[in-house]
Amino acid sequence: TELQEAEAALAERNKELDSFAYTVSHDLKAPLRAISNLSVWIEEDLEGKLPPDSGQQFALLRTRVKRMESMIDSLLLYARAGRQEARLETFDLAELLNEIIDSIAPPEGFRIDIQPLLPTLTTKRVFLSQVLTNLISNAIKHHNSVTGNLHIWAIEHPDCHEFIIEDDGPGIAPEHHEKVFAIFTTLKVKDSSDSTGIGLAIVKKIVETEQGTIRLKSSLGQGTTFYVTWPKSPG
Repeated sequence: TELQEAEAALAERNKELDSFAYTVSHDLKAPLRAISNLSVWIEEDLEGKLPPDSGQQFALLRTRVKRMESMIDSLLLYARAGRQEARLETFDLAELLNEIIDSIAPPEGFRIDIQPLLPTLTTKRVFLSQVLTNLISNAIKHHNSVTGNLHIWAIEHPDCHEFIIEDDGPGIAPEHHEKVFAIFTTLKVKDSSDSTGIGLAIVKKIVETEQGTIRLKSSLGQGTTFYVTWPKSPG
C-alpha cells in the first residue's frame, strides 16, 4: 500500500540520516581529541618551563574541547529525539520514577517526594523515560543546595496524563522561560558548567512529537515547576 511504501521510505531516510550523523560526529570529534592530546604533549615537552598562566590556559583549552565533544553528542541526541522506533508498553509510573531516581543517584540530603497511587500507563515508555529523566536530573543538577526538595505527581485528564515536577531551587526569571527550551541554551556561565544546554530542547522535541505540551512556572528565588501533558492516545 501507499502508506507502507511511505513508511518504508521514511525508515530508509532515517537510517541514512543516522549514518550521516554518526560519520559527521566521528569526523568532528577526531580532530578535537587530537587538539587535546597535542596540548598534553606540549605541556609534557615543556615540563618545568611553562609559566603558571600557560598551564592554566592549556587546562582551559582541554575543558573547552571536552565541552565541544559533549555538544556534538548532544546534537546527535537532539537530531534523533522522537525519531527512533518505540513500542507501546504497559508499566507502573511509580516504578519508572523509582528507576530513574535510582539511576540519577541524587545527593543523600536531597528529598524527592513522589505522589502515592500513581497510574499504570500504556505508552512509549522509552520516550516518557527520557523526558522525566531530563526534568528530574535538571532539577537536581541546577539546584543551589544539596538538601533540596523535589515533588513529583500526576493528574489524569480525559485525554491525557499531566506530569508535574516541582523543585525549590533558584528559579528562572520569567524573561528566560521560553529561552530555556532553545537548543544550546544554558543560564550558567558556560565554562563553569558541564551542561550543554540541550536537555530541555530534547524534552520539548520529544513531548511535541508525541502531541503533548510542556510549560513551566517559575520566578527567581521561588523554585521551578514543569508541567508536561502526555496524550493517552498515541500520536
